Amino acid sequence: MPSEADAMTQMLLEWRGGDQDAGNRLFAAAYQELRRLASWHLRQERGDHTMQATALVNELYLKFFGGSSVEWQDRAHFFAVAAQQIRRLLIDHARAGLAEKRGGGRMRLSLTEVNGLAAPAEEDLLELDDALRRLEALDPRAANIVELRYFGGLTESEAAAVAGVSVATLKRDWHFARAWLIRQLETQ
Repeated sequence: MPSEADAMTQMLLEWRGGDQDAGNRLFAAAYQELRRLASWHLRQERGDHTMQATALVNELYLKFFGGSSVEWQDRAHFFAVAAQQIRRLLIDHARAGLAEKRGGGRMRLSLTEVNGLAAPAEEDLLELDDALRRLEALDPRAANIVELRYFGGLTESEAAAVAGVSVATLKRDWHFARAWLIRQLETQ
């Protein structure tokens, strides 16, 4: 009997090959994990956030099935792409809220306790996104590691596999990226 990861990888490959039913089966199989990931991100937001985890996962579904096809590799790659999309959805939601409220209602995001690592509390999501974009211009791999670990919730070994680097390299990039982002966010 194939493992859950192997079964998901098989569904991804079938979906990549054009089998929409495989995409639906995959999404159903991954739903609880995606909802857990969305819930975790929303718990990092301000208390009066208007988006719910189910709505975030539903938006993610629309992104996956309404956009261009992805060259899916495996389970870790799927969750890495999901993490990137969740980040974009939250940022779009924050920008829409700011536009409506003319600068009020800013979304707050905590960087504390990311996989057991402490970081500064209550950083602004839009400021974090701006800092990540600057980091991406400086070191794209390090920015990708942040997306995989923080937004994707991937373990070190999963993130290293998706990024195509060793765990040791991932750890160096992670420590550099966290320190660089903390400095950037403290100076804003």
